[in-house]
Order: sequence, then structure tokens, then C-alpha cells
Amino acid sequence: MSTKEEYVRKMHSKLDIWSAEIDRLSARADQVGADTRAEYHKHIDELHAKKAAAQKRLDELRQTGEGAWEDLKAGMEMAWDAIGEAVDSAKSRFK
Repeated sequence: MSTKEEYVRKMHSKLDIWSAEIDRLSARADQVGADTRAEYHKHIDELHAKKAAAQKRLDELRQTGEGAWEDLKAGMEMAWDAIGEAVDSAKSRFK
């Protein structure tokens, strides 16, 4: 089982990957027609909100004591799953 510190590093790395994916989607949105651009940006805004929520959970996890972090880990996993699925869905939708 990983330690809290290892887990936080792993989650931070995933967050960085998703940030890069969102940036790529944003760049792609700027290259499409106006009608499609609005839909892109709506989904990108949703991704930013999910990423912000995941970042908040990660910050909360960092501040917990060594014994309490396991309790927050389940909620963290749910937030991570949600943003991962949303990023994957957006990538496939806007190919």
C-alpha cells in the first residue's frame, strides 16, 4: 500500500496530465467553427470545474493527518474517476 506522500504525488501527476489534455482541447476549440466552438467551450468549462474540485480534494488530502488520509482517499478516487471519464469523453467527442 502506498504512503500518503506517494499517493499525493501520483494524484498530482494525474492532475497535470489532465490539465495538459484540457489545454489541448482548448487549443482545438479555437480552430473549429463558431457553432462547434461554443459546445467545445461548454465542455471545457465543465472540465475546468471538475479539475478544480479534484484539486481542492487533493489540497484537503495534503492537509490531513497520516491516520485520516485513508478516509478521504475513497472520495478522492471518485473525484479522480469523474474527471478522468470527463476528459476521455471530451477527447473522443471532439476528435
